[in-house]
Order: sequence, then C-alpha cells, then structure tokens
Amino acid sequence: MAKASIKARQKKREAMVKHYAEKRAALKAAGDYAGLDKLPKNASPVRLKNRCQLTGRPKGYIRYFGVSRIMFRDMALNGLIPGVKKASW
Repeated sequence: MAKASIKARQKKREAMVKHYAEKRAALKAAGDYAGLDKLPKNASPVRLKNRCQLTGRPKGYIRYFGVSRIMFRDMALNGLIPGVKKASW
C-alpha cells in the first residue's frame, strides 16, 4: 500500500492535468512553447504515473481494470470482476 502522501500527490497531479488540458492543447497547436514553459510542471500529462486505484501500487498495473495485479487477482477470486475466472486446463 502506497503512502497517503503519494496517493494525494497523484490525485493533485491528475486534477492539474485535467484543469490545464484545454489551455495546453491550445498553446501546443499555436506553437507557443514559451507559453507552455510557463505552465506548472505538474500540468504535464507525462508526469502522471499509472497507479492502482485501490492501493496506489505503481508496479504491476493492469490498465484495462485500473488496478494492480495483486488486487486484480483478489477481486477475480472473490468474483468481483464479472466475466473473469481462474483458468484451469
């Protein structure tokens, strides 16, 4: 489980990226790189990290489900993800 401060920092970045997305797109289309440089660093989508929505774990992230491999396995075994079951052959 990630520290609360790390998860809060990620949420702050996500909000900032969303807030500046339209302005960033307009500046980029106009080719105003000086204006882009004046935007906050955390407004850049490159600074976002894929993290598990439940635990904040940065590694083993499954993009389709938005959770880490560990949480995916727990949820699948408990039947919380429709259509997913343990393979056996």
